[in-house]
Amino acid sequence: MTPRLATARLVLRARVPDDAEALFAAMGDAAAMTWWSHAPAESVAALRERFIARDDGVWRSWAITRAGDDVAIGFVAAGERRAGVVEIGYLLVPAAQGRGYAREAVGAVIDRLFTEGYRRVFADTDPDNAGSNRLLESLGFRREGLLRAEWETHIGVRDTILWGLLRDEWRVERPSRQGQRPGSLGGSS
Repeated sequence: MTPRLATARLVLRARVPDDAEALFAAMGDAAAMTWWSHAPAESVAALRERFIARDDGVWRSWAITRAGDDVAIGFVAAGERRAGVVEIGYLLVPAAQGRGYAREAVGAVIDRLFTEGYRRVFADTDPDNAGSNRLLESLGFRREGLLRAEWETHIGVRDTILWGLLRDEWRVERPSRQGQRPGSLGGSS
């Protein structure tokens, strides 16, 4: 189950196939999908099919919406890799980028994951994906390694940076979150 989460500016809710309409602005765009492991979706219908297949019981996915507006502007996904360890991924539509929404949404999901008892959250990014690498670093993730020629993607064979964050580090370093009320993260089930 994907619990609803709320921050000062955002509501994160379970992603549904109909979100494909709004998210096609990112997931159908070659520039927005440059750093993903797969090419952009060819159509809204193809993206909708991918959404249905992705929610497989291993991955949970939250649609990011602005408070008071249920239109998806992005998503955060979390997939358990082994007991206590979860991987995250995220994407915003281009029109919503540069406003701190990704940081706010990813922070809310991290809070939830650690509250649920996970001990480690990790992400992998392309070394050339400067925006995502800055985001993870700003949230307290530590660069743990570089895997050479890890991914064969639509733009060629790519290296990946592994980023990790431990529950105890999140509690101690708790990054400040612009525009959020204290205690506003974590949501309800």
